[in-house]
Amino acid sequence: MYAIDLHAHTRFFHGRRSLGDRFDPLGVRLLAGAAAWRGLQGVATTNHDYYTPLDPPGDVETIPGIEITTDRGHVLVVGPDPPRETEPGALTPAEAAELAHDRDCVAIVAHPFRNSTVRELEDVPFDAIEVNGKHPRSQPLVEELAESRDLPLVGGSDAHYPFEVGRAYTIVDADRLTPGAVVDAVRDGRVRARVARSSFDRLLRRGYRTVHRKKGVIDALEEPTPGVGTPPGETDD
Repeated sequence: MYAIDLHAHTRFFHGRRSLGDRFDPLGVRLLAGAAAWRGLQGVATTNHDYYTPLDPPGDVETIPGIEITTDRGHVLVVGPDPPRETEPGALTPAEAAELAHDRDCVAIVAHPFRNSTVRELEDVPFDAIEVNGKHPRSQPLVEELAESRDLPLVGGSDAHYPFEVGRAYTIVDADRLTPGAVVDAVRDGRVRARVARSSFDRLLRRGYRTVHRKKGVIDALEEPTPGVGTPPGETDD
């Protein structure tokens, strides 16, 4: 059994792409360090619309991934060979899932009840649905959605800062921790979503609810989601 955060970002800011590229090697070390502090054995690097191979020293395994901005919301692609770069909004969720499967990866619905309508698509061959650490109050809705689609639940923190790592994570039933083994476990349903519920996590969630209200992030428990929100954008220098 392994505990893995399947949704985290090495870039804790958005804007200048070339600056971010230089920051990523440090960012992944910070992610891995935070994951180790949380007692996790792995963390997936799922940056917005790009993947860079990063393998910091230490005991925490980094799992390759990318968070694709589709025309209906975000889809996580995790596995041995995620695409290096995608154009935000250019792919449909079905195309993102097909791309994932063509590259021996799994396609996961990210934060299905936050600024997304991906969950409404019933004919897309997703492999799992995410319980997102930024708004775990939606977990009952996510569980109901996963049951209706007969899909497993995975957990990811959606960390953009190191202290967020492990707010939600995935228990993976596997004999070894490799990207391929994670893919096989997700496809076979040998995964379970977990949400961290320490005093620190509860305090962090209260703070983020305040931040999200100010930013206009939609919480489906309070009102219906209007669709896709504006993803963090990046431009080249």
